[in-house]
Amino acid sequence: MSINSSSQSQADDKSHALKLWILCTVPFIMVLGNSMLIPVLPKMMTVMRLNLFQVGLVITIFSIPAGIVIPLAGALSDRLGRRVIMAPSLILYGLGGLGAGLSSWLIPHPYPWIMGSRLLQGIGAGGTYQLAMAVAGDMFQSRKRASALGLLEAANGLGKVISPIAGSALALIIWFLPFFAYGLLSFPVAALIWFVIKEPRAAKSQSNTSRYWQGIVQIFKSKGASILTTFLGGAVILFVLFGVLSYLADILEKTFHYGEFTRGLLIAIPVMASAITSYISGTVLQKKIATWARRIVVFGLGLIAAALVLEPLFITTNVVWALVVLIFQGIGTGSVLPSINTMVISASTTKERGVVTSLYGSVRFFGVAMGPPLFSLAMTHRNTLFWAAAGLTAATALLSFFVINEKKMLPKNIRGAAPEKSRAKKSGQKLTKKRNPV
Repeated sequence: MSINSSSQSQADDKSHALKLWILCTVPFIMVLGNSMLIPVLPKMMTVMRLNLFQVGLVITIFSIPAGIVIPLAGALSDRLGRRVIMAPSLILYGLGGLGAGLSSWLIPHPYPWIMGSRLLQGIGAGGTYQLAMAVAGDMFQSRKRASALGLLEAANGLGKVISPIAGSALALIIWFLPFFAYGLLSFPVAALIWFVIKEPRAAKSQSNTSRYWQGIVQIFKSKGASILTTFLGGAVILFVLFGVLSYLADILEKTFHYGEFTRGLLIAIPVMASAITSYISGTVLQKKIATWARRIVVFGLGLIAAALVLEPLFITTNVVWALVVLIFQGIGTGSVLPSINTMVISASTTKERGVVTSLYGSVRFFGVAMGPPLFSLAMTHRNTLFWAAAGLTAATALLSFFVINEKKMLPKNIRGAAPEKSRAKKSGQKLTKKRNPV
């Protein structure tokens, strides 16, 4: 019996590993939606005769509809299932990319058409990454959840590393070619999600609508302060990341006169630091999540705030030192996100996980949307903007230290039961005897 049970457990582990790797392709593709275009923005400005604010809206118009759609997609996924929402969303995401590419190719003044296609693409993006996180939360009910979510965030980070290089390389052929990559990548992944991902039955909420929303209200009543603080942390981190990277891309082109491919390589360096740190952070959290999650969030936010104080001193004068400081910002970003992701995913039950995770995804997308347009103001108010962002990040770190309560956010099966086991051993394994009376 134990042999059969062990064999079944190994088979389940292999099945979960395959599904997790498929899920990792979703954040990888989603991050291309913005990151692949960042090093191409200066070229788009020149070709379409746009200013920095207008070209920044190419990022914003993708992110805002995604942020609006995400909670609706999450609620529907709780009722209908995750893959029913994810697969069509990936197809819509790809179609939006193809529309932007075809408009750029065939229409003399394509900017309005690109914006419309990017809006459509953003709507599709709203039903993807956050639901992949929810599926991972449904599959892993133990402390392995932290590792799984760290891997998803690392895949997101890896996408951020590859995307500026890939976008730059494709733009060397023709500037609008990156748009076509979205459809090429998203359609096969949609098929994998539909045919391979089999969700746990509990992933579909069977309760009526009234009970469903009562459950969500109860979650926010009991854990609202901690949840909202983690939401704020995710939004601030991505606001800063995409704002600084878009500003860096413009500086590398206008001040240092680097070409598209070189810009992509340089932008990829701090993002690589974030991806590596995400993987390491998720692995460490698997063992120490109950005591380290909040500390890592505070430490990472503090590191980002310190980097933001130093960045305006170097970003327009010395590329090497600017990249060194940006690497520290990347380390801070990569350390914080897996901790926040795990706490958000674990704060709700399977029945409400889709909508809670998606609300978190919405604020992340709004952070991304605000970053590039606001950091375009750094051209005239560089020190003020960077230091204000540093102050916001530091304030978020302080709030996280005083408000986040890991014990409320993390259920016992995620925190582990080491203290109880230790007491049982010291008392002659009394707990074992009580559970197994003769």
